Amino acid sequence: MKVAIASDHGGINTRGEIISLLEQMGIEYIDFGCDCKTSVDYPDYALPVAEKVANGEFDRGILICGTGIGMSIAANKVKGVRCALVHDVYSAKLTREHNDSNMIAMGERVIGPGLACEIVKVWLQAEFSGQRHGARLEKIAEYEKSHLS
Repeated sequence: MKVAIASDHGGINTRGEIISLLEQMGIEYIDFGCDCKTSVDYPDYALPVAEKVANGEFDRGILICGTGIGMSIAANKVKGVRCALVHDVYSAKLTREHNDSNMIAMGERVIGPGLACEIVKVWLQAEFSGQRHGARLEKIAEYEKSHLS
């Protein structure tokens, strides 16, 4: 598995904790920044990561900002991305099992680094269950084909 990870200034500390976790788990990753604590624009980090996940360069993507909201909104503008805003372990597990999410976004100002790492661990280990959920994802894919450029 290959993971892309990025944050804006509001998620820089949690991103560092998650990178340590990825290293402990032996998961290949590339860190797309940011490298400063001064204000930056979250789309500048979310969109390139989302594009790389959508085109298959990476299997999954992890985004962190202050709340996770901006990053998730930006990432979901990219065709083929299913980025879930997650702040609890249960949702992290189900977004993989039911929604086959290929990205998650979290908020450093909402949850602490310990919970963020637990969320990432569960999300990375969970598998898509398919079944009835696959048909629902097909509906989304069909919509994307016919409505998005």
